[in-house]
Amino acid sequence: MKATFESVQGKVAVVTGASRGIGEAIARAFAANGMKVVLAARSEEQGQKVAGEIVAQGGDAVFVRTDCSDPAQIKALVEKAVETYGRLDGFVSNAGIGMGGNPLHEYEMEEYERIFALNSEGVFAGMKYAAEAIFRSKSKGGFLINVASVAGIVPQRGQALYTATKFGVVGMTRAAALDYAAYGITVNAICPGYTKISIFGDIPEAAMAMFAKDCPAGRMGDPMECAWLALFLASDMARYITGAVIPVDGALSAGHQNVTTWKNPGLYAGTAEN
Repeated sequence: MKATFESVQGKVAVVTGASRGIGEAIARAFAANGMKVVLAARSEEQGQKVAGEIVAQGGDAVFVRTDCSDPAQIKALVEKAVETYGRLDGFVSNAGIGMGGNPLHEYEMEEYERIFALNSEGVFAGMKYAAEAIFRSKSKGGFLINVASVAGIVPQRGQALYTATKFGVVGMTRAAALDYAAYGITVNAICPGYTKISIFGDIPEAAMAMFAKDCPAGRMGDPMECAWLALFLASDMARYITGAVIPVDGALSAGHQNVTTWKNPGLYAGTAEN
């Protein structure tokens, strides 16, 4: 086995929430390495723009406008992918929304229904219809990748609903990995920490600095750092990795920080990124 990404060439994959952020980064990484990518998102203009840029750079991509909180639209998305490329090998459930900053009792039932429709039911629908299509395609390297969150590993104050959805995604990922391990379909979850995506666009610099300080790595992540992991999980190099829940968070979920004094500070002088 070669330690290259040659094995992904020609694979057909759907990426939801692909018009920006982590989903866009994953779609671009897939296409740049020879995969045929179906991008899905609600924003027609932005989704078509990303797909067009991928094609202009020599990649193979199409965009399908999809509201991933509607299972019927996800079913149609999978059918469109198979209709376009004749098969399906992988599905990345990345579409989701954030919701937080309040104690549990201050959330409304409408907010519960809204976030669970996309972050939970939408992921389930993607896994369900994609798994069926991957089986029908007789894929030799089938994969399901769910973009969860560090909140699916460590609960966060003020994030009761968001945390619940992401813990659910982690649980579905592990259970589905058991369902499909014997059939050659890998199922894994990527759990980003603080990552520079559009939701942080209007946040003051002081808040951005707080997020960076809260992370042991001393910085926020780049969407491509999740994309490279997704590409690896889609490749033959990761065929024995399934049921994994992998944080990409600069050690944010590893534990609580504390005050540390180095006895020999000269050892690390000039090596820290922060």
